[in-house]
Amino acid sequence: MNENKSIALFESKRVRTHWNEAEEKWYFSVIDVVEILTESPRPRKYWNALKTKLLTEGSELSQKLGQLKMQAEDGKMRETDIADTETLLRVIQSIPSPKAEPFKQWLAKVGYERMQEIANPEQSLDRARENWQKLGRSQKWIQQRMTGQETRNKLTDYWKENGVEKTDEFALLTNIIHQEWTGLSVKNHKAIKGLKQQNLRDHMTEAELIFTALAELSTRQIAETDEAKGLKQNAVAGKKGGKIAKDARLALEEKTGKKVISKDNFLPPKTETKKLK
Repeated sequence: MNENKSIALFESKRVRTHWNEAEEKWYFSVIDVVEILTESPRPRKYWNALKTKLLTEGSELSQKLGQLKMQAEDGKMRETDIADTETLLRVIQSIPSPKAEPFKQWLAKVGYERMQEIANPEQSLDRARENWQKLGRSQKWIQQRMTGQETRNKLTDYWKENGVEKTDEFALLTNIIHQEWTGLSVKNHKAIKGLKQQNLRDHMTEAELIFTALAELSTRQIAETDEAKGLKQNAVAGKKGGKIAKDARLALEEKTGKKVISKDNFLPPKTETKKLK
């Protein structure tokens, strides 16, 4: 099954999504939707209670649900309930919320936009740019983020074509490169920034994005030169590529007296959690 996991935004709140190319269907994380509609601090508990209630009422909704591994708040890939658009609409109807109608409209918009992107892939880049603008990113940051993503895509394409196939192998190689140039694992870098389920790259400074791109560009060019095959050889290329970015980082830090690795992030200010009555 071809997979395309991504994050969609509803009123600046994330919804984990999955596009099934074979079925040409969107699947959505039910927990994320429940959290948005209910504003519950414990959406999983709310969803489990709702599933039980629906089951006792004779609803066949549970049979329409699937499960898929998606990135959880702790950064790990965990099984979570997913629903296609039709099933998700039935879930929404079971939740009293003033956001129900706006969310239904959002679902229709997401589906329409996906059809546009299939016909014209450039529109997916335009959509990403639009989302970052809505989140308050500067034009300079957005350009660097998109350039870095292109560099990343070329590297992962090389891996796919040269014997690296499993998701955990991609994660391992990424962590090797990151550890080499930053001196930190991806997990520890996220911890410094106070991140959990968020994408680290979406919260990097401009300098961090540039050095990440340098590390991954160097890794790909070294791998191509060495004709690296499989996990082991690409790991060696990753350490070499990461070291090039590390040496450049250290040189810049020595000249400026400023650290490249930053605790800065783009998280919204913390607000008091609403309690359900």
